[in-house]
Order: sequence, then structure tokens, then C-alpha cells
Amino acid sequence: MQLVFVTALGIGGATIAGAIMGFLLPNGSRKLNDILMGFAAGVMMAAAVVGLILPAMEGTGKEGIWIVGVGILCGALLLNMLDKLMPHLHHLSGVDSEAHHNGNIDKILLFVFAIALHNLPEGLAAGVSFGGENIGNAISVAVGIALQNIPEGMIIISPMLLAGMSKRRTFAIASVTGLIEVVGTFLGYAATSIAASVLPFALSLAGGTMLYVVSDEMIPETHSHGNELAATYALLGGFFLMLVMNAWIG
Repeated sequence: MQLVFVTALGIGGATIAGAIMGFLLPNGSRKLNDILMGFAAGVMMAAAVVGLILPAMEGTGKEGIWIVGVGILCGALLLNMLDKLMPHLHHLSGVDSEAHHNGNIDKILLFVFAIALHNLPEGLAAGVSFGGENIGNAISVAVGIALQNIPEGMIIISPMLLAGMSKRRTFAIASVTGLIEVVGTFLGYAATSIAASVLPFALSLAGGTMLYVVSDEMIPETHSHGNELAATYALLGGFFLMLVMNAWIG
């Protein structure tokens, strides 16, 4: 349980640490933002496939492969449903959505909310990983999630600042996205402590949410400002880094 507690603080704190680093980046550097987001997308793809979906397949075997497929689909549908049900959020920014001139505040907060949404199942993934017997794999998943949380925390800062949000409110929103992951970790660990049989489905669901965010939010965002080549190579770099980490830690 102590290791789970440290893991929860680590993956949640990684987002907050990234947010602090985000304040140090030059505001308005769209190319840097796209590169960081591309890198995070690559890390998330590898973490979803290598750290979540493949272990779920090992847990179900050939006969239960349908559980993995259903879990991935449910994860994507869950995030899609939450995206559609999300209300306008500009009042959270403290900025008049009609007055600012730096982009659509609702769109910016939608992206931030999408990050927060997938942080919950990411936390669940870290928690349920510790419900299995392979602690090495659980640590690999947790480290991978923490690693991609740092650039995520960095990339959500600049857009909010450019939209006119105060530094205090920007940091508070970024911190909440990290705290959601802490809650998810404890929930995931508690769930698998009660019923370890849900582990393959939970891992698949978390993997599905991560793949959905990469495809629906992150890649389109990084390819919409003329920086798609740099973002693509950053994605490949993030993906390869996770493969190296999995080889050494897993």
C-alpha cells in the first residue's frame, strides 16, 4: 500500500511539476507546444499499448480477447460521451469569452478538460496494475504515466495564459488535473483488491481512453499549426523512449 501511495503522489505530482515548468517556457511558442504535445502523444501511445493493452491480453488469453476489445471500445466511448456532455467552461477561466483576442477559451478549456478526463483512467490504470502479481510491470506503467504527465502539464499552461487567464487560476486548474490522477490511483487499487478479475478490462478501458485522446485531441492539435513534421518526429521519439523504458524496467 505504501508503494501505491508513493505512486499516486508521483504521477499526480508529475503533472504539477510539468505545470511549474510550463511557466518557464516562452509564452506564444506554438512550435514548442506542438513538439511537447507530440512527444506526450508518443509516450501515451506506447504506454497504452505496451503497458496496458498487451498485459490485459496476457491476462485474458485467446479465449477472452473479446474482453480487451470491449474494454478499449468502452474507454473510447466513455471519453467521447463525456466530451459531448461537457458544458461551456469559460466561466472557470475568469475571462470574458467575448472580450479576449487570443483564441476560443471554451476550446482551450475543452482540451484541458480532456487531459483531466483521461487522467482518471490513467490513475485507475496505475492502481489496478498494482493489483496484479507483476510489480515490475506496475512500476513501468506508473513511470510511463508520470513521464508523459510532465510534458502534459507543461503544454496546458501556455494556451491558458495566452487566453488571458491569471497565473494563479491557470496553475490551480493544472493542479486539479494532477490531483484527479491521485484519486484514480487509489480507486483503481481498491477495485482490484476487491476483484482482481476486473484487471484486464480496467487496463483495456484505460488504454482505450488514452488512444482516444491521442487520436481525437492531441494529433489533430499538433497538426493544425504547420508544425506537423516536428510533432510527428517528437511522437516517434516519445514512443521509442517508452519502448526503451519498458525493456529496462518491465
